[in-house]
Amino acid sequence: MKYDLEERTAKFAENVIETVRRINPGPVNKRIIEQLIGSSGSIGANYCEANEGESKKDFYHKIGIAKKEIKETKHWLRLLAKAEPDQVKELRQLWSEAHELLLIFSKILSKSK
Repeated sequence: MKYDLEERTAKFAENVIETVRRINPGPVNKRIIEQLIGSSGSIGANYCEANEGESKKDFYHKIGIAKKEIKETKHWLRLLAKAEPDQVKELRQLWSEAHELLLIFSKILSKSK
């Protein structure tokens, strides 16, 4: 089976959307949810751009941006878990997947050095 990181990052963002749909977007959560959806979707978008990069330098630059988006996503997941204790289990699962993606993207970037 071919490993498809584009599909994995898209599925991750879809899972974030499915999870936050079950959370009340009250005054505390609204901004967190918006940020989380944005950053989680940007991971895959930047990876797709990296694959279409015009050079190796461009590829690694986009991978670096995707890595930053993963870190931001982990941050928002942490804050949302604090704001929504009833959703901690699902949010921790998403955080774990984000962490795995971080390790993968870090490994890709380490090859640029």
